Amino acid sequence: MIPLLVPARLLLLIALLSVAAAGPENAPNSAYLGFDRNQYPGDEQLDALRRTFRFTSYWLNNPPGEKSNTWQGKRPLLRSQGFGFVVLFNGRVSKELKTPADASALGASDGDLAVKAAAAEGFPQRTAIFLDLEEGGRLLRPQRAYVHAWGDAVRKAGFRAGVYCSGLRSREGHGETVITAEDIRQHAGSREIVYWVANDACPPSPGCALSPPRPRQSGLPFASVWQFAQSPRRPQFASACANYARDKNCYAPGTALFVDLDAAESPDPSLGR
Repeated sequence: MIPLLVPARLLLLIALLSVAAAGPENAPNSAYLGFDRNQYPGDEQLDALRRTFRFTSYWLNNPPGEKSNTWQGKRPLLRSQGFGFVVLFNGRVSKELKTPADASALGASDGDLAVKAAAAEGFPQRTAIFLDLEEGGRLLRPQRAYVHAWGDAVRKAGFRAGVYCSGLRSREGHGETVITAEDIRQHAGSREIVYWVANDACPPSPGCALSPPRPRQSGLPFASVWQFAQSPRRPQFASACANYARDKNCYAPGTALFVDLDAAESPDPSLGR
């Protein structure tokens, strides 16, 4: 059969129409909107949430300040609704880490707990598990030892290690500043780490907005996920953000749920589907 010769202009038009038909969710260089919260939103809220969000957080242990984990056992339902995941493990705070040696032992033990919990929830190997670090600033030696040992244990088990940490610039003494995410990256050596950074300052954050920015717009080009808004609004960082609700929270459309907002380069940042 003689091949049909198509003019170059027509080929270009076909290509452009294909991108348009695919929609913004599948267009090149697009960002994806997600939400995170410590408490599971409830089964009855998932339809409304999925109309706005592509992915959700998923805790493997008790979130900060919580006495239980309400996300446990919810992965199959969330997956059936089409959600992607950012999988979280609540890490230790600095006061729990006395020496680098003790911190390393705790990190290895907690890393094992994280992968066992992930496997029990049905997450496949290669899922990125993000270690939740609530404290900003430069890591102390025991904190660094804990993060490294935790990540080593996670990677050894066939999962990917990530960190959720501050992407804000913190003041140190003598006029120096540090960004926690950069500090971790500079001391990671050859360790592969996936970064979920928190920066709710406007700018660069768009505030409580439903058009997700690119993670690199956080100011950290290596970030895979960017938490760009928190509920409630933190006045010390986000006072210039003008598009929160009157009670200073971000609410998911069609619900009474306040959420933190996240942007990612993938609709399933942890590859947990």
